[in-house]
Amino acid sequence: MQVTKKSIGLALAASFVASSAMAEQRELVINMDRTSELDQKASQDLIDAFEAANPDIKVKWNNFDREGYKSAIRNFLIADAPDIVVWFPGNRMAPFVDAGLFDPVDDVWDENNFREELASSIPTTTRDGKLWGVPYRVAGWMLFRNDALYEEARIEPTDNWEEFLANCETFAAMDVDCVTTGTRDLWPGAGLFDLINMRVNGYEFHMDLANGEIPWTDDRVRATFTEWGKLAPYITQDHAALGWDEAAARLSSGKAANFLIGTFAIKTFRSGGMTDDTLGMQAFPIINPDVPRSEEAPINTYHMPSGAKNKEDARKFLAFVGKAEQQTAYNQTTIGMPVNKTATPPDDKFLTEAFELLSSAHALSQFFDRDAPAEMAKPAMEGFQEFMAKPERVDAILERLESVRAKAYR
Repeated sequence: MQVTKKSIGLALAASFVASSAMAEQRELVINMDRTSELDQKASQDLIDAFEAANPDIKVKWNNFDREGYKSAIRNFLIADAPDIVVWFPGNRMAPFVDAGLFDPVDDVWDENNFREELASSIPTTTRDGKLWGVPYRVAGWMLFRNDALYEEARIEPTDNWEEFLANCETFAAMDVDCVTTGTRDLWPGAGLFDLINMRVNGYEFHMDLANGEIPWTDDRVRATFTEWGKLAPYITQDHAALGWDEAAARLSSGKAANFLIGTFAIKTFRSGGMTDDTLGMQAFPIINPDVPRSEEAPINTYHMPSGAKNKEDARKFLAFVGKAEQQTAYNQTTIGMPVNKTATPPDDKFLTEAFELLSSAHALSQFFDRDAPAEMAKPAMEGFQEFMAKPERVDAILERLESVRAKAYR
Protein backbone atom coordinates (compact mmCIF):
# COMPACT_ATOMS: atom_id res chain seq x y z
CA MET A 1 0.00 0.00 0.00
CA GLN A 2 1.32 3.41 -0.91
CA VAL A 3 1.72 5.72 2.07
CA THR A 4 0.66 9.27 1.29
CA LYS A 5 0.18 12.41 3.30
CA LYS A 6 -3.56 11.83 2.97
CA SER A 7 -3.40 8.28 4.37
CA ILE A 8 -1.19 9.44 7.24
CA GLY A 9 -3.66 12.18 8.00
CA LEU A 10 -6.58 9.76 8.01
CA ALA A 11 -4.69 7.39 10.32
CA LEU A 12 -3.88 10.20 12.71
CA ALA A 13 -7.49 11.34 12.68
CA ALA A 14 -8.71 7.82 13.42
CA SER A 15 -6.17 7.52 16.22
CA PHE A 16 -7.33 10.84 17.66
CA VAL A 17 -10.97 9.72 17.59
CA ALA A 18 -10.09 6.44 19.31
CA SER A 19 -8.00 8.26 21.91
CA SER A 20 -10.81 10.71 22.54
CA ALA A 21 -13.26 7.85 23.02
CA MET A 22 -10.90 6.22 25.50
CA ALA A 23 -10.46 9.51 27.31
CA GLU A 24 -14.21 9.94 27.55
CA GLN A 25 -14.75 6.45 28.96
CA ARG A 26 -15.93 6.71 32.56
CA GLU A 27 -15.06 4.31 35.37
CA LEU A 28 -17.62 2.59 37.59
CA VAL A 29 -16.20 0.93 40.71
CA ILE A 30 -18.06 -2.07 42.18
CA ASN A 31 -17.17 -3.98 45.35
CA MET A 32 -18.48 -7.57 45.67
CA ASP A 33 -17.96 -10.76 47.70
CA ARG A 34 -18.11 -13.46 45.03
CA THR A 35 -16.70 -16.64 46.56
CA SER A 36 -18.09 -19.44 44.38
CA GLU A 37 -17.05 -20.02 40.77
CA LEU A 38 -20.66 -19.77 39.60
CA ASP A 39 -21.14 -16.40 41.32
CA GLN A 40 -17.90 -15.11 39.86
CA LYS A 41 -18.83 -16.21 36.34
CA ALA A 42 -22.35 -14.76 36.63
CA SER A 43 -20.95 -11.46 37.90
CA GLN A 44 -18.37 -11.24 35.14
CA ASP A 45 -21.04 -11.99 32.52
CA LEU A 46 -23.22 -9.27 34.05
CA ILE A 47 -20.39 -6.75 33.93
CA ASP A 48 -19.52 -7.70 30.34
CA ALA A 49 -23.16 -7.24 29.32
CA PHE A 50 -23.33 -3.86 31.06
CA GLU A 51 -20.15 -2.64 29.37
CA ALA A 52 -21.42 -3.85 25.98
CA ALA A 53 -24.63 -1.86 26.51
CA ASN A 54 -22.66 1.15 27.77
CA PRO A 55 -19.38 1.34 25.82
CA ASP A 56 -18.55 4.68 27.42
CA ILE A 57 -18.34 3.01 30.87
CA LYS A 58 -15.52 0.79 32.13
CA VAL A 59 -16.27 -1.29 35.23
CA LYS A 60 -13.59 -1.83 37.85
CA TRP A 61 -14.58 -4.88 39.89
CA ASN A 62 -13.04 -5.41 43.33
CA ASN A 63 -13.82 -8.91 44.61
CA PHE A 64 -13.37 -9.82 48.30
CA ASP A 65 -13.70 -13.10 50.18
CA ARG A 66 -17.04 -13.20 51.98
CA GLU A 67 -15.91 -12.93 55.59
CA GLY A 68 -13.31 -10.29 54.76
CA TYR A 69 -15.98 -8.30 52.95
CA LYS A 70 -18.23 -8.26 56.00
CA SER A 71 -15.39 -6.83 58.06
CA ALA A 72 -14.23 -4.32 55.45
CA ILE A 73 -17.46 -2.84 54.11
CA ARG A 74 -17.98 -0.16 56.76
CA ASN A 75 -14.37 0.97 56.47
CA PHE A 76 -14.40 1.40 52.70
CA LEU A 77 -17.84 3.03 52.74
CA ILE A 78 -16.37 5.69 55.01
CA ALA A 79 -12.81 6.02 53.70
CA ASP A 80 -12.96 5.30 49.96
CA ALA A 81 -16.44 4.43 48.80
CA PRO A 82 -16.93 2.57 45.52
CA ASP A 83 -19.88 3.42 43.28
CA ILE A 84 -21.79 0.16 43.90
CA VAL A 85 -21.66 -2.44 46.68
CA VAL A 86 -23.40 -5.76 47.15
CA TRP A 87 -25.07 -6.25 50.51
CA PHE A 88 -28.36 -7.30 52.10
CA PRO A 89 -31.64 -5.44 52.72
CA GLY A 90 -33.67 -5.38 55.93
CA ASN A 91 -31.87 -4.96 59.22
CA ARG A 92 -28.50 -5.69 57.61
CA MET A 93 -28.65 -2.49 55.57
CA ALA A 94 -30.15 -0.41 58.39
CA PRO A 95 -26.87 0.62 60.09
CA PHE A 96 -25.48 1.94 56.79
CA VAL A 97 -28.73 3.71 55.94
CA ASP A 98 -28.96 5.29 59.39
CA ALA A 99 -25.31 6.37 59.27
CA GLY A 100 -25.87 8.09 55.93
CA LEU A 101 -23.55 5.71 54.07
CA PHE A 102 -26.13 4.60 51.46
CA ASP A 103 -28.13 6.84 49.12
CA PRO A 104 -31.83 6.23 48.43
CA VAL A 105 -32.60 5.01 44.90
CA ASP A 106 -36.34 5.66 44.58
CA ASP A 107 -35.74 7.34 41.22
CA VAL A 108 -34.25 4.12 39.80
CA TRP A 109 -37.31 2.17 40.93
CA ASP A 110 -39.75 4.75 39.56
CA GLU A 111 -38.07 5.13 36.16
CA ASN A 112 -37.87 1.38 35.52
CA ASN A 113 -41.27 0.11 36.73
CA PHE A 114 -39.53 -1.75 39.56
CA ARG A 115 -42.32 -0.98 42.03
CA GLU A 116 -44.38 -3.39 39.94
CA GLU A 117 -41.73 -5.89 38.80
CA LEU A 118 -39.85 -6.10 42.13
CA ALA A 119 -42.92 -5.50 44.30
CA SER A 120 -42.39 -8.41 46.69
CA SER A 121 -39.06 -6.95 47.83
CA ILE A 122 -40.35 -3.43 48.59
CA PRO A 123 -40.96 -3.98 52.33
CA THR A 124 -37.45 -5.22 53.02
CA THR A 125 -35.64 -2.68 50.81
CA THR A 126 -37.58 0.24 52.33
CA ARG A 127 -36.52 2.27 55.35
CA ASP A 128 -37.88 5.63 56.48
CA GLY A 129 -40.21 5.58 53.49
CA LYS A 130 -37.40 5.35 50.93
CA LEU A 131 -35.90 2.56 48.82
CA TRP A 132 -32.20 1.87 49.38
CA GLY A 133 -31.17 -0.87 46.97
CA VAL A 134 -32.07 -3.07 44.01
CA PRO A 135 -32.45 -6.84 44.56
CA TYR A 136 -31.15 -9.40 42.08
CA ARG A 137 -31.43 -12.85 43.70
CA VAL A 138 -33.60 -14.61 46.27
CA ALA A 139 -33.53 -18.00 48.01
CA GLY A 140 -36.97 -19.13 49.15
CA TRP A 141 -37.62 -21.24 52.23
CA MET A 142 -40.02 -24.05 51.39
CA LEU A 143 -41.37 -27.15 53.09
CA PHE A 144 -39.73 -30.08 51.28
CA ARG A 145 -41.37 -33.53 51.49
CA ASN A 146 -40.41 -37.14 51.05
CA ASP A 147 -43.33 -38.11 48.84
CA ALA A 148 -42.43 -41.78 49.01
CA LEU A 149 -43.16 -41.67 52.74
CA TYR A 150 -46.46 -39.88 52.13
CA GLU A 151 -47.42 -42.61 49.67
CA GLU A 152 -46.38 -45.34 52.09
CA ALA A 153 -48.45 -43.70 54.86
CA ARG A 154 -51.37 -43.30 52.42
CA ILE A 155 -51.85 -39.65 53.32
CA GLU A 156 -52.02 -36.57 51.16
CA PRO A 157 -49.87 -33.44 51.58
CA THR A 158 -51.84 -30.50 52.92
CA ASP A 159 -51.47 -26.76 53.35
CA ASN A 160 -53.85 -26.76 56.34
CA TRP A 161 -52.15 -26.62 59.75
CA GLU A 162 -54.49 -28.90 61.67
CA GLU A 163 -54.45 -31.48 58.89
CA PHE A 164 -50.65 -31.23 58.77
CA LEU A 165 -50.45 -31.95 62.52
CA ALA A 166 -52.77 -34.93 62.03
CA ASN A 167 -50.39 -36.21 59.37
CA CYS A 168 -47.56 -35.81 61.87
CA GLU A 169 -49.36 -38.17 64.22
CA THR A 170 -49.50 -40.76 61.45
CA PHE A 171 -45.78 -40.42 60.76
CA ALA A 172 -45.02 -40.70 64.48
CA ALA A 173 -46.83 -44.03 64.54
CA MET A 174 -44.49 -45.14 61.74
CA ASP A 175 -41.46 -44.07 63.82
CA VAL A 176 -40.73 -41.32 61.29
CA ASP A 177 -39.93 -37.70 62.18
CA CYS A 178 -42.70 -35.56 60.74
CA VAL A 179 -40.35 -32.56 60.55
CA THR A 180 -36.59 -32.61 60.65
CA THR A 181 -34.13 -29.77 61.16
CA GLY A 182 -30.56 -29.29 62.28
CA THR A 183 -29.93 -26.47 64.76
CA ARG A 184 -26.29 -27.11 65.60
CA ASP A 185 -25.57 -23.81 63.82
CA LEU A 186 -28.77 -22.28 65.27
CA TRP A 187 -30.07 -20.56 62.12
CA PRO A 188 -32.24 -23.39 60.69
CA GLY A 189 -34.47 -23.17 63.77
CA ALA A 190 -35.09 -19.50 63.02
CA GLY A 191 -36.74 -20.50 59.75
CA LEU A 192 -39.39 -22.42 61.67
CA PHE A 193 -39.99 -19.52 64.04
CA ASP A 194 -40.25 -17.00 61.20
CA LEU A 195 -42.76 -18.99 59.17
CA ILE A 196 -44.93 -19.96 62.14
CA ASN A 197 -44.95 -16.38 63.47
CA MET A 198 -45.87 -14.97 60.06
CA ARG A 199 -48.59 -17.61 59.65
CA VAL A 200 -50.05 -16.72 63.07
CA ASN A 201 -49.54 -12.95 63.24
CA GLY A 202 -48.53 -11.75 59.76
CA TYR A 203 -45.50 -10.12 58.21
CA GLU A 204 -45.98 -6.66 59.71
CA PHE A 205 -46.17 -8.05 63.25
CA HIS A 206 -43.14 -10.25 62.61
CA MET A 207 -41.09 -7.27 61.48
CA ASP A 208 -42.23 -5.15 64.43
CA LEU A 209 -41.04 -7.95 66.72
CA ALA A 210 -37.69 -8.18 64.89
CA ASN A 211 -37.34 -4.39 65.19
CA GLY A 212 -37.84 -4.52 68.96
CA GLU A 213 -41.23 -2.82 68.96
CA ILE A 214 -43.15 -5.71 70.55
CA PRO A 215 -42.36 -7.47 73.85
CA TRP A 216 -41.48 -11.14 73.62
CA THR A 217 -43.96 -11.70 76.44
CA ASP A 218 -46.81 -10.30 74.30
CA ASP A 219 -49.79 -12.69 74.06
CA ARG A 220 -49.48 -12.73 70.27
CA VAL A 221 -45.90 -14.00 70.53
CA ARG A 222 -47.09 -16.62 73.01
CA ALA A 223 -49.70 -17.66 70.44
CA THR A 224 -46.88 -18.37 67.98
CA PHE A 225 -45.10 -20.57 70.51
CA THR A 226 -48.38 -22.32 71.33
CA GLU A 227 -48.71 -23.40 67.70
CA TRP A 228 -45.02 -24.28 67.51
CA GLY A 229 -45.45 -26.34 70.66
CA LYS A 230 -48.03 -28.49 68.87
CA LEU A 231 -45.36 -29.40 66.32
CA ALA A 232 -42.43 -29.80 68.73
CA PRO A 233 -43.09 -33.48 69.64
CA TYR A 234 -42.82 -34.40 65.96
CA ILE A 235 -39.49 -32.62 65.28
CA THR A 236 -36.24 -34.62 65.17
CA GLN A 237 -35.28 -34.88 68.83
CA ASP A 238 -31.50 -34.59 68.41
CA HIS A 239 -31.74 -31.55 66.09
CA ALA A 240 -29.25 -29.59 68.22
CA ALA A 241 -26.53 -32.10 67.26
CA LEU A 242 -27.25 -31.93 63.52
CA GLY A 243 -26.15 -29.60 60.75
CA TRP A 244 -28.71 -28.71 58.06
CA ASP A 245 -27.10 -31.10 55.59
CA GLU A 246 -27.41 -33.96 58.09
CA ALA A 247 -31.08 -33.11 58.50
CA ALA A 248 -31.39 -33.14 54.71
CA ALA A 249 -29.97 -36.67 54.74
CA ARG A 250 -32.76 -37.73 57.11
CA LEU A 251 -35.34 -36.56 54.58
CA SER A 252 -33.54 -38.25 51.68
CA SER A 253 -33.16 -41.56 53.54
CA GLY A 254 -36.78 -41.75 54.68
CA LYS A 255 -36.16 -41.03 58.36
CA ALA A 256 -38.14 -37.77 58.14
CA ALA A 257 -41.16 -36.71 56.11
CA ASN A 258 -40.69 -32.92 55.91
CA PHE A 259 -37.90 -30.34 56.13
CA LEU A 260 -38.26 -26.55 56.10
CA ILE A 261 -35.14 -25.23 54.39
CA GLY A 262 -34.00 -22.91 51.60
CA THR A 263 -34.07 -23.81 47.92
CA PHE A 264 -30.28 -24.07 48.04
CA ALA A 265 -30.86 -27.57 49.53
CA ILE A 266 -32.43 -28.96 46.35
CA LYS A 267 -29.10 -30.13 44.92
CA THR A 268 -28.32 -31.79 48.29
CA PHE A 269 -31.58 -33.74 48.18
CA ARG A 270 -30.82 -34.87 44.64
CA SER A 271 -27.28 -35.92 45.49
CA GLY A 272 -28.84 -37.93 48.32
CA GLY A 273 -30.81 -39.97 45.80
CA MET A 274 -34.14 -38.10 45.65
CA THR A 275 -35.80 -37.56 42.29
CA ASP A 276 -38.62 -35.35 41.05
CA ASP A 277 -40.92 -38.28 41.79
CA THR A 278 -39.87 -38.73 45.43
CA LEU A 279 -39.15 -35.11 46.38
CA GLY A 280 -42.09 -32.78 46.95
CA MET A 281 -42.25 -29.10 47.87
CA GLN A 282 -44.88 -26.66 49.12
CA ALA A 283 -45.32 -23.46 51.07
CA PHE A 284 -45.48 -23.82 54.86
CA PRO A 285 -49.08 -24.64 55.95
CA ILE A 286 -51.59 -21.87 56.62
CA ILE A 287 -52.35 -21.43 60.34
CA ASN A 288 -54.47 -18.26 60.40
CA PRO A 289 -56.40 -17.88 57.12
CA ASP A 290 -57.07 -14.20 57.89
CA VAL A 291 -53.35 -13.40 57.63
CA PRO A 292 -51.95 -12.73 54.10
CA ARG A 293 -49.40 -15.35 53.10
CA SER A 294 -45.85 -14.04 53.41
CA GLU A 295 -42.72 -16.08 52.82
CA GLU A 296 -39.15 -16.37 54.04
CA ALA A 297 -36.83 -15.37 51.22
CA PRO A 298 -33.39 -13.90 51.95
CA ILE A 299 -32.56 -11.42 49.20
CA ASN A 300 -29.25 -10.11 47.88
CA THR A 301 -29.10 -6.48 46.81
CA TYR A 302 -26.93 -3.84 45.13
CA HIS A 303 -26.61 -0.45 46.85
CA MET A 304 -25.18 2.96 45.96
CA PRO A 305 -22.89 4.41 48.66
CA SER A 306 -23.45 8.05 49.52
CA GLY A 307 -19.73 8.61 48.89
CA ALA A 308 -19.86 7.21 45.34
CA LYS A 309 -17.91 9.31 42.84
CA ASN A 310 -19.90 8.25 39.77
CA LYS A 311 -23.55 8.25 40.84
CA GLU A 312 -24.91 8.82 37.35
CA ASP A 313 -23.48 5.53 36.06
CA ALA A 314 -24.20 3.80 39.37
CA ARG A 315 -27.88 4.47 38.74
CA LYS A 316 -27.53 3.04 35.22
CA PHE A 317 -26.02 -0.13 36.68
CA LEU A 318 -28.79 -0.48 39.28
CA ALA A 319 -31.40 -0.09 36.56
CA PHE A 320 -29.57 -2.70 34.47
CA VAL A 321 -29.35 -5.39 37.18
CA GLY A 322 -33.01 -4.98 38.17
CA LYS A 323 -34.34 -5.82 34.71
CA ALA A 324 -35.80 -9.21 33.88
CA GLU A 325 -33.26 -10.06 31.16
CA GLN A 326 -30.27 -9.63 33.46
CA GLN A 327 -31.89 -11.38 36.41
CA THR A 328 -32.78 -14.31 34.16
CA ALA A 329 -29.20 -14.62 32.91
CA TYR A 330 -27.58 -14.22 36.33
CA ASN A 331 -29.76 -16.80 38.02
CA GLN A 332 -29.53 -19.28 35.14
CA THR A 333 -25.79 -19.36 35.82
CA THR A 334 -25.99 -19.52 39.62
CA ILE A 335 -29.06 -21.83 39.66
CA GLY A 336 -30.84 -19.26 41.79
CA MET A 337 -34.12 -17.40 41.66
CA PRO A 338 -34.64 -13.91 40.25
CA VAL A 339 -36.62 -11.31 42.19
CA ASN A 340 -38.09 -9.63 39.10
CA LYS A 341 -41.42 -11.38 38.62
CA THR A 342 -41.23 -11.01 34.83
CA ALA A 343 -37.89 -12.84 34.70
CA THR A 344 -37.58 -16.53 33.85
CA PRO A 345 -36.26 -18.79 36.62
CA PRO A 346 -33.89 -21.66 35.78
CA ASP A 347 -35.48 -24.68 34.12
CA ASP A 348 -35.98 -26.58 37.37
CA LYS A 349 -39.32 -27.88 38.57
CA PHE A 350 -38.86 -26.79 42.18
CA LEU A 351 -37.28 -23.42 41.48
CA THR A 352 -40.13 -22.61 39.10
CA GLU A 353 -42.71 -23.49 41.76
CA ALA A 354 -40.83 -21.59 44.45
CA PHE A 355 -40.52 -18.55 42.17
CA GLU A 356 -44.29 -18.52 41.66
CA LEU A 357 -44.94 -18.82 45.41
CA LEU A 358 -42.57 -15.97 46.22
CA SER A 359 -43.83 -13.75 43.42
CA SER A 360 -47.41 -14.08 44.70
CA ALA A 361 -46.53 -13.52 48.38
CA HIS A 362 -47.80 -10.56 50.37
CA ALA A 363 -44.25 -9.81 51.54
CA LEU A 364 -40.86 -11.48 51.97
CA SER A 365 -38.99 -11.68 55.24
CA GLN A 366 -35.21 -11.81 55.22
CA PHE A 367 -34.59 -14.44 57.90
CA PHE A 368 -34.42 -13.66 61.59
CA ASP A 369 -30.67 -13.07 61.82
CA ARG A 370 -30.97 -10.46 59.06
CA ASP A 371 -34.23 -8.86 60.18
CA ALA A 372 -33.18 -8.52 63.84
CA PRO A 373 -29.95 -6.96 65.14
CA ALA A 374 -27.15 -9.36 66.09
CA GLU A 375 -27.59 -8.56 69.80
CA MET A 376 -31.13 -9.95 69.58
CA ALA A 377 -30.72 -12.60 66.89
CA LYS A 378 -28.25 -14.93 68.56
CA PRO A 379 -30.01 -15.15 71.97
CA ALA A 380 -33.34 -15.59 70.16
CA MET A 381 -32.03 -18.44 68.01
CA GLU A 382 -30.59 -20.09 71.13
CA GLY A 383 -34.06 -19.76 72.65
CA PHE A 384 -35.67 -21.33 69.57
CA GLN A 385 -33.31 -24.30 69.81
CA GLU A 386 -34.08 -24.72 73.52
CA PHE A 387 -37.83 -24.44 72.97
CA MET A 388 -37.95 -27.23 70.41
CA ALA A 389 -36.15 -29.51 72.85
CA LYS A 390 -37.99 -28.34 75.99
CA PRO A 391 -41.33 -26.65 75.09
CA GLU A 392 -42.28 -26.54 78.77
CA ARG A 393 -39.62 -23.86 79.28
CA VAL A 394 -41.48 -21.38 77.09
CA ASP A 395 -42.20 -18.86 79.88
CA ALA A 396 -38.59 -18.71 81.00
CA ILE A 397 -37.37 -18.45 77.40
CA LEU A 398 -39.71 -15.57 76.54
CA GLU A 399 -38.90 -13.69 79.74
CA ARG A 400 -35.20 -14.08 79.00
CA LEU A 401 -35.65 -12.80 75.45
CA GLU A 402 -37.64 -9.86 76.74
CA SER A 403 -34.69 -8.96 78.99
CA VAL A 404 -32.41 -9.10 75.95
CA ARG A 405 -34.79 -6.87 73.99
CA ALA A 406 -34.58 -4.19 76.65
CA LYS A 407 -30.83 -3.92 76.04
CA ALA A 408 -30.48 -4.78 72.34
CA TYR A 409 -32.50 -1.85 70.93
CA ARG A 410 -31.16 1.02 72.99
